[in-house]
Amino acid sequence: MRLMRIGDQGAERPVVAIDTDTYVDVSDVVTDFDGTFLATGTTGLATLAATVAERAAAGDVRRFAGERVGAPIARPHQILCVGLNYADHAAESGKEPPQEPIIFTKAPNTLVGLDDDVRIPRGSTATDWEVELGVVIGKRARYLDSDDEARASIAGYVLVNDVSERDFQLNRGGQWVKGKSAETFNPCGPWLLTADEAGDVSGLGMWLDVNGVRRQTGSTADMLFDPVHVVRYLSQFMVLEPGDLINTGTPAGVGLGFDPPVYLRPGDRMELGIDGLGRQTQAVVAAP
Repeated sequence: MRLMRIGDQGAERPVVAIDTDTYVDVSDVVTDFDGTFLATGTTGLATLAATVAERAAAGDVRRFAGERVGAPIARPHQILCVGLNYADHAAESGKEPPQEPIIFTKAPNTLVGLDDDVRIPRGSTATDWEVELGVVIGKRARYLDSDDEARASIAGYVLVNDVSERDFQLNRGGQWVKGKSAETFNPCGPWLLTADEAGDVSGLGMWLDVNGVRRQTGSTADMLFDPVHVVRYLSQFMVLEPGDLINTGTPAGVGLGFDPPVYLRPGDRMELGIDGLGRQTQAVVAAP
């Protein structure tokens, strides 16, 4: 299923997309697509699927009509990120491919809808783009012993833009979280594609344009550490909770990698997508 949340920011309601034009409203049966719902696992999804099928068969289907699409999950307990998870991106960053996943965090309140404006932070000189595959956790995970356990802990996958401020990230004390946690820095969506429908995500094409110019072209096949490995790895160091979001890294083509670097400015426009996970468009504006 493709789980979505539509409506004004802070007042989104859960729906299930039937296709690109229509959806079934499930806000009367599901409070939100949050950790509580995702923790119900296959039982909750089966019940939701039955409701959607019944309503679709009865013609209780609505058309998307310009309403804002929010992030497909409610604010997570945490957003975790994997750095330098593509060899070509490590190379353009002047780094050797890591031997273990490089892990950092983003503030959970960076999460916004797929087409919401991205705000350039005050004092920013180097705001950058990163198309990424996001992994959403579906069950509490700690000290996972096998890939099968890790796979079973994944609720689904989303498209994310891991927006970054490189000067804050690299030159302000060496703490990546500073460059990752500005408001609006994690556009997410349009939908959460549930793991049962997503299947194998090891070869998804991904791309990002800025002002109509292709900047990133890649594939999840080129990850150094795949989503299952990342989930199992993280569980050795922390407890993952239902609804947690993991951004799994970006391929080459970020602004930092150009000579000289190319960064976002107010008035720019980003477009990005991943096979099966939809596409996003963000206008870049100055933070008020």
